[in-house]
Amino acid sequence: MKIMHIPAVQKINFKLEEKQIEKLPRRLFLAYSIQYKNLALSIKKQLSSNNIKVSDFQQVLGCSKIKTKLPILLISTGKFHVQNLMLQNSEIYILENKKITKILPKEIERLRAKRKTAYLKFLKAEKIGILVSTKQGQENLKQALKLKKQLKKSKEVFIFLTNNLDVNQFENFNVDSWINTACPGLSFDNPDIINYYELPN
Repeated sequence: MKIMHIPAVQKINFKLEEKQIEKLPRRLFLAYSIQYKNLALSIKKQLSSNNIKVSDFQQVLGCSKIKTKLPILLISTGKFHVQNLMLQNSEIYILENKKITKILPKEIERLRAKRKTAYLKFLKAEKIGILVSTKQGQENLKQALKLKKQLKKSKEVFIFLTNNLDVNQFENFNVDSWINTACPGLSFDNPDIINYYELPN
């Protein structure tokens, strides 16, 4: 069976109101999820014509790493993409429903505190479960095997392969902490899960 991945692009476009543009800094990083690419291109032109310099322009996923210290304007919907960026940057704006909103510092700190809790739980854990998705684009068995080799010196480590990760099933296993090698969205609100890239090298 051949699998085809076809991006669904939103056919929307609009002109930002001046009062919305005024909320933004004079220089920024413009990020967007794939379905909003056309809108992002339009917004980029609008910002440039209003003397806002878009230094970088990039499509992002929920697991994307952003190498910038500039403020970020994200064109997307929902929590998935923005939460990933909140772990990497302290000044983030979201364009949604024609309005620009700045993520409050306390929201960023709250999410980072949750991730710190997950890390401390991992440090204290004796039994570790490493989650590996079999879905195309998320499978990272090579990383899981590398982690197991590193951690088995001090912890008991198990690898779990699955197509659909269900956190409600975790309580059925005698595991103290879970390491996620798949989509990071699984871990954002769960103190029992830490993403593999959050661990020190």
